[in-house]
Amino acid sequence: MPTRHDIRNVAIVAHVDHGKTTIVDAMLKQAGAFAAHQHLDDRMMDSNDLEREKGITILAKNTAVKYHPKDGSAPITINIIDTPGHADFGGEVERGLSMVDAVVLLVDASEGPLPQTRFVLRKALQAKMPVILCINKTDRPDSRIDEVVNETYDLFLDLDADEEQIEFPIVYACGRDGVASLTKPEDGTVPADSDSLEPFFSTILAHVPAPVYDDEAPLQAHVTNLDADNFLGRIALVRVEQGELRKGQTVAWIKRDGTISNVRITELMMTEALTRKPAEVAGPGDICAVAGFPDIMIGETLADPENPIALPLISVDEPAISMTIGTNTSPMVGRGGSGKGADAKSAVKDRKVTARQVKDRLDRELVGNVSLRVLDTERPDAWEVQGRGELALAILVEQMRREGFELTIGKPQVVTQLVDGKVHEPVERMTIDVPEEHMGAVTQLMGVRKGRMDNMSNHGSGWVRMEFVVPSRGLIGFRTEFLTGTRGTGIAHSIHEGHEPWFGPLVTRNNGSLVADRAGSVTPFAMINLQERGVLFTEPGTEVYEGMIVGENSRSDDMDVNITKEKKLTNMRAASADNTENVVPPRRLSLEQSLEFCRDDECVEVTPEAVRIRKVVLDQKDRSRTASRAKSGK
Repeated sequence: MPTRHDIRNVAIVAHVDHGKTTIVDAMLKQAGAFAAHQHLDDRMMDSNDLEREKGITILAKNTAVKYHPKDGSAPITINIIDTPGHADFGGEVERGLSMVDAVVLLVDASEGPLPQTRFVLRKALQAKMPVILCINKTDRPDSRIDEVVNETYDLFLDLDADEEQIEFPIVYACGRDGVASLTKPEDGTVPADSDSLEPFFSTILAHVPAPVYDDEAPLQAHVTNLDADNFLGRIALVRVEQGELRKGQTVAWIKRDGTISNVRITELMMTEALTRKPAEVAGPGDICAVAGFPDIMIGETLADPENPIALPLISVDEPAISMTIGTNTSPMVGRGGSGKGADAKSAVKDRKVTARQVKDRLDRELVGNVSLRVLDTERPDAWEVQGRGELALAILVEQMRREGFELTIGKPQVVTQLVDGKVHEPVERMTIDVPEEHMGAVTQLMGVRKGRMDNMSNHGSGWVRMEFVVPSRGLIGFRTEFLTGTRGTGIAHSIHEGHEPWFGPLVTRNNGSLVADRAGSVTPFAMINLQERGVLFTEPGTEVYEGMIVGENSRSDDMDVNITKEKKLTNMRAASADNTENVVPPRRLSLEQSLEFCRDDECVEVTPEAVRIRKVVLDQKDRSRTASRAKSGK
């Protein structure tokens, strides 16, 4: 069959923070994608604000480099897909793999293969793709290259890789310095026999298969991603499998439901480095962007109008975590950060507080996010959103918050399944790296969450690696306690491991809440009196309302407190007048920490300026009645 030797399609997959985006930066620079005078940011592929802040890749993105072989032959286009390393964004990984013919597995020379390495590698092996192993960060002082290579071989055997896949080439690299070699360097050193990524490029050309096509086959192009443009409208990123796409051509658009309509391609663009440039034609194996399709969806097919043949839809794993997202129902809805003043009034104009606006935004998210589901609830102003993990849902809420939405978010729950009449819940494989002295604290934390230890290994460096299988429910709220218990030194990563029978009741948060019993402003006098009751979340001057949670109680039950109490002023000198007391700084909770902190009768209020935790039922008397009914069993 004919082969296109002028093109290669490869995805770079790895665990979070093993250096995918950094090595793609180096590839772009060394392939001459930029002029000498251009100012370049680090991690150019992380174009999203949240990606830069969190230091992780959230969206799969593609770029293309023109590589000029040293033998002077014709330049070769290498299309590179930078995939997320976090299992919560698995839908992005699966989309990325549908566009390529091979993968580069990037592994940290010190940390070795971690849970997300297993996740993305399993997807690649299932698709029968060849793999190139790249050991990155060889210059780390704690690198252990031989052991990491052996661990990777073990991982391949564990995932039932076939013989061809196990015979993978190995490249040793330091992505930060833009150096790669086929010769193993000493631990903790940069490869010495090379000063560029040339060995990496040549390995890609030698081991990534060139696209193969059939001359006689009709047009087939797979929609793998979506984008938007102010002038062109919705843009579909497609990989051409057979035939050719041309600007102005009429093609058959095969939708998810099987219906077919003929549409004209109004614009065709090809990626060069980080920009898209107009093109006239795209052939087999090309990854290009086309416009002219108003509501095209991921997984659909563009085909020959006379002989339309659909390609298989992209399938993703089932969601494991759900939470309720609805409109803001608190007394401070639409009132800005402080709830008063001219700034708040001007801010309200850009607020998105209605149910219709929230629903439209969730529907828009479904267009580009194949791993998300939105279900109706009993209430017309709230929806159940299901996703792969807590982080993926928290990222969605953070994006909506930055766009001006005010929301009420329910406590994250797990999505259960019925298997043979029994309830099964999702479980995670949790890998934890901790210093030896914190082993007991971690084992105790996982025991409370019904985690069972599968494996434990000691690398002899004072650190222990433990593997647990634990219900996903037990990991909601785990991270904060884990960081406290290990004094911030522990590293924990989890990956979805399937479903197991219901583990029974779990009690993960032992402390109750301090709940404001009236509306007003927080005073330092009240905070000083309440400090010994627990940890406070609010600062002096913060506006609060009845039912808002202002702190964590030191005991297991909830306590209604007056945090707006003022000191009585009289003309008599008090005995304690000269005593000074310090207000302990409050604990500031991020959005993820607030979601983890919630109990079943609590929810999180999210606005562009503030994240507040509150009771679902704000009125103190109503909550007391509900609690007494629950005790009496009525």
